[in-house]
This record gives sequence, C-alpha cells and structure tokens, in this order.
Amino acid sequence: MHDGAADGGVARAGALFAARRDELGISQRELAKMKVISAPALIAFEKGRSWPRDKTRAKLEQVVKWPPGTLAKLSAGAQAPGEDAKEVPRDESADLLSGAVLMAARPVLGEIDQLPEAEDPMFSDRVRETLASIRHLESLTAKAVRSSQGSPEMLKLLREIRRRYDDLMARAAAAPGATLAQRLYTARHDAALSVEEAAGALNVDPELLLAAEREEPVSEDLRVRIEALITDLTG
Repeated sequence: MHDGAADGGVARAGALFAARRDELGISQRELAKMKVISAPALIAFEKGRSWPRDKTRAKLEQVVKWPPGTLAKLSAGAQAPGEDAKEVPRDESADLLSGAVLMAARPVLGEIDQLPEAEDPMFSDRVRETLASIRHLESLTAKAVRSSQGSPEMLKLLREIRRRYDDLMARAAAAPGATLAQRLYTARHDAALSVEEAAGALNVDPELLLAAEREEPVSEDLRVRIEALITDLTG
C-alpha cells in the first residue's frame, strides 16, 4: 500500500522510529500538534511508504532524543541508539508475534489466488473481504517489524503484503462493481499522490480519505468530490 517509492531501509527506519515513539509515550497526534509532521505523513513514514525530508527527519530525531542522522543510519541497517549490535536481547513476545504473523500470512495471501474471475457475481464481495483481511495482516506485520527490530524476514513479508495489496486493489478497481475505495486508492496510487496530497486537492482532512480507502462510510458531498478527483486523475 505504497504512497510513494519505498524500500526495506525506509520500512526499517520507520518501524524502529515507531517503536521508539511508543517507548517514550509520544502519540502521532502529539507530533502533529507540535507541527513536527502531519499524522498522515507520519503514518506513511512509519509504514515504510515515504521518506521524510531532511528537516523533518531532524525534528523527528530531536523529539525521540536520537542523535542527528540516526534515521539515515537506521535505513542503512545500523542498530538503533542504545542497542548492542552484537548482543540484541531476544524478546519472547516479539518472537511469538512474528511467528503468529507468518502463520496468518499464508492463508490470507492465499485468498488472493482463490478469488473468482472479475466477471463472477461473487467477485465484488469476495475481494472486499480479502482486501480487509490484507489490511489487518499489514497492520500486524508492521507491528512485528517494530517489535523484531527490523527482522529481514518480517521486512520481506511486509513488502510482499503491500505489493500484493496494490496489485489486488488495481484488479478490483478495474472490475465491474468496483467500490469508491478501490477506485480512489488505485487512481491516487497510479498518479503517485500521497493521501495528504490528494486531501489537499480536495481541501479535506487526510483522515477522511484514509477512512474512505478503508471502505468506511463518507458523506454524500465528499463522495461527489472524490468521484470528481478520480475523474481528473484518470482522465
């Protein structure tokens, strides 16, 4: 579920930053109120979908009491400040979470291969259920990445989940009966627009677009405006 180009290094840095933020008890909302970074941009970074600008990274490092340049080092594979690179304590709960995620991933991703053809009357309902399952799996996997200190296995799985989600969203958006969420996500993704950028084009709170892409109800006025944006983006 990319909002822009991302790689394993960005995902690792974002996950470790989120873990540090949680450790210090700093909420995403607090960072937004401090005008360090907006909530949607922070979510995109912590999920490995975007890389903050230099000035923003410096502010984030300052807030979580990390030395300047830490995020860049984390993206290159360095240990988080305070960790012993040779003896990183194993967290049993982190191991259990990673194991649970790996077990859950196979059947969820397997659902994609079991979906009927797009012309099948059952496709619309089935694909919505599958996409919801993948969103939940992505959330669990991102949490596992954070708790495992950027385990290569978890990072690889997270990238695979997001790639499969993007592909399935595009498939659903092109099918008969495509939902507003599917068409919005795909149009925005194809246009390389972040949630924040698309929300800015509509002059609405980015959280409203995130909710719309999760298939949550939206007002009729917002629905009309989103439809217009989709038309503009798809030509």
